Amino acid sequence: MTTTAEIKKTMEGKMDQSIAAFKNNLTKIRTGRANPALLDTVHVDYYGSILPISQVANVALLDARTISVQPWEKGMGPKIEKAIRDSDLGLNPASMGDLIRVPMPPMSEERRKEMTKLVRHEGETAKIAVRNLRRDANEHVKKLVKDKLASEDEQKRSEAEIQKLTDRHIAEIDQLVTSKEHEIMAV
Repeated sequence: MTTTAEIKKTMEGKMDQSIAAFKNNLTKIRTGRANPALLDTVHVDYYGSILPISQVANVALLDARTISVQPWEKGMGPKIEKAIRDSDLGLNPASMGDLIRVPMPPMSEERRKEMTKLVRHEGETAKIAVRNLRRDANEHVKKLVKDKLASEDEQKRSEAEIQKLTDRHIAEIDQLVTSKEHEIMAV
């Protein structure tokens, strides 16, 4: 038998997971600064297996605008370089011996606006996920009332608490979107 408290706890856990996934998606959206996580989506052919760059090389920051990629094997440099160049990130890597430097080109005003739209879209998707969790939790509470396992007063109280949790998570998403937009628009 589930209680309204268990329903709220489960919902809150899932909402926290939604926000964690949203934060993870935000790290992959390009700003003017270099971020090693940008290359997480780039995969390279490693002896027939398609692996993320982080599994065949050391990815780090050289400075605020340059990512360094140090392949672990001699022959991987050209393959990694090609994978980065062919990705949809618009990056142009350059080899310096064994080290591959990936400079971050400054973003145009138009590109920054596109990125803020992408951030807002990701934010909306995260909010929809949170609202869907609210709806599911409210339906579970209504089912408890219908099955006479909870009173109508308990239902009203639970729905109010569920709404508070939802509002808190949506406010956190809005705050993350705003800070990411500022980061993108900063030249």
